[in-house]
Amino acid sequence: MTDGIAWLAEPQSIAFGGYRVTLARGLGIEALATRIASSAQWSKRTVEPVGELTGDGLVERLDAEFGDAWDGIGLRLGVSDGWTFAVAYGGWFGEFRTDPAISSDGAEVFVLEYEEENGKPVPPTFHAHRDGRTVCSFNLHLDDSWGNGQVVGDPEIADRVKELLSTAGLPDEERPDDEVHRAALEVLERHFGLTLPSALVLEAPLPAFLLADGE
Repeated sequence: MTDGIAWLAEPQSIAFGGYRVTLARGLGIEALATRIASSAQWSKRTVEPVGELTGDGLVERLDAEFGDAWDGIGLRLGVSDGWTFAVAYGGWFGEFRTDPAISSDGAEVFVLEYEEENGKPVPPTFHAHRDGRTVCSFNLHLDDSWGNGQVVGDPEIADRVKELLSTAGLPDEERPDDEVHRAALEVLERHFGLTLPSALVLEAPLPAFLLADGE
């Protein structure tokens, strides 16, 4: 029995502000951290290891380093059930490109992101990348509130995900967004075999890195 990923739909499931989670196969901790840093879109980022920290510990380190945790970006990474995972902390909102290059050289990378406190509002999003290509992407509210609410990507993969969402009763404009969010995560969890260990993410010290501005 694994934790899956549907628990991310809980309010403030990881930290205040929402979540940015990356799950990868074919990449180790350092390689994934480096590729995430390389996808920063506003400035060059360098990866600075800061030991093993809990989530609260990393936020405290960001506060100490930048004066305010929201002015820096940190990652905690680990390995579980064949997945390498990375969880972002601090001011990660809007800082990263949706870049399929993160999965180059045969890797498989999934990115889940939700700016929970963004008042626009921005829906949670999902991107699946394989070997340098985006194979499935959509917003988890399955509406047009922020860009296209359609599932897009490689037809073989995207069409199967659409079929599974339909079987789960989605899209459904009458259901609250939080219920649609959870139901969509459950579909992705089952179809792609995604899992994120809540106890490790919420309680355990994990290898931590600061994404420092390299310019």
